[in-house]
Amino acid sequence: MEPKLLNILPMETTVSSDGHLIVGGCDVVELSAKYGTPLYVYDESTIRTMAELFTKEFSDRYSNSRILYASKAYINPSIAKLSIEHGLGIDIVSGGELAVAASVDFPAEDIFFHGNNKSRTEVAEAIDYGIGQFVADSFYEIDLINELASNHNKVQNVMLRLSPGIDGHTHKKTTTGILDTKFGFSIETGDAEKAIKYVLTCKNLDLTGIHFHLGSPIFEMEPYDLAIRSVIEFLSPLIKNGFNMRDFSPGGGFAVGYTSEKSPPNISEYAKTIVKALTESCEQFDIPYPRLLVEPGRSIVARAGIALYKVGAIKEIPGLRKYVSVDGGMGDNIRPALYDSKYEVIVANKLNVTDTEVVRVVGKYCETGDILAPSADLPRCNTGDLIVLPTSGAYGMSMSSNYNLNPRPAVVMVSNGNSRIIRRRETYADLMRCDEFE
Repeated sequence: MEPKLLNILPMETTVSSDGHLIVGGCDVVELSAKYGTPLYVYDESTIRTMAELFTKEFSDRYSNSRILYASKAYINPSIAKLSIEHGLGIDIVSGGELAVAASVDFPAEDIFFHGNNKSRTEVAEAIDYGIGQFVADSFYEIDLINELASNHNKVQNVMLRLSPGIDGHTHKKTTTGILDTKFGFSIETGDAEKAIKYVLTCKNLDLTGIHFHLGSPIFEMEPYDLAIRSVIEFLSPLIKNGFNMRDFSPGGGFAVGYTSEKSPPNISEYAKTIVKALTESCEQFDIPYPRLLVEPGRSIVARAGIALYKVGAIKEIPGLRKYVSVDGGMGDNIRPALYDSKYEVIVANKLNVTDTEVVRVVGKYCETGDILAPSADLPRCNTGDLIVLPTSGAYGMSMSSNYNLNPRPAVVMVSNGNSRIIRRRETYADLMRCDEFE
């Protein structure tokens, strides 16, 4: 296996003498035999290392900083527990994610509830749990949180999500900081200033800070620098006129390496840029340093996870293309179909084979667009071979579906040669659990 591929695989990855991929000390061929395929495999050590790196890189440069795990990348009780162990807060966007956090007694004060259209039920559940912060995204939501907080006789901490009008230069479907987006109060239209002044009049809300998010994944430093300086400049007169900004979040969106050809910046580069822009802006406008909240999700779990599939049908069209079909696809990883996302492909049981051919790796779903890799240079595949997509730990499982009534895959965690199920494979009974038969 090419050394450059190790940079996009879990950190505890090696190759056995017989050419098998070893992740976290576990042979993936043996994992497939034990747990079946498709299978998501997470390396615990990689998750822990990334959590530690984010905490260190930001806290070394800005002591009053806090890392919040953006749980939409992937959350389940095991991942939530790892977040607690490493002192991370958590960024949630739904009642379901709150329920997972609550299932492991996640510290309420460390939960930040995002989302552009939280329901009345979700807001009430979060207030009941005592979450630390809501990140309000609309005037409707400001009124809703204020009303329900009043019903609970409490003052609820909130932040406001602003739209700074800065393009993060990412895919159009994941760009969120521009004017024409459903997210946030626009600075350009005047809604941001109006929202800040309005929240300050709400008796049951305490406006602690400001949040924005430019999109994901962002490979460049300039959007963070421009957005932070622009937002602080906008906030400066409001702060000097009574807005006590204690928290400031430039969101997340940090890139990961999905292919060996495009490496992401180091975490230290993001931390240096963000901290420098924030501190220099605060000094320029003579405002107090706020607590810095940073929200990595993808960049903590993406590299930690691999998707493992088994080859089934193989179809060759002479002079045109060879199709290699696997037992998963867009139901467990919709990113290639949705975002044109690119992945490396590895034949996990043939890493010592050098004779290759170009094939198209496709899934089993009834869609022509169910393509995991349009063109992959692989050892000659046979039915029963094992295909691995590295850097699959983010958004694959969290965006998965039961399309064509296929059960979702199992998820295992590996560490020091041991494996354990952290999410069992769904059954047909699971698929019909909510159905009524009368």
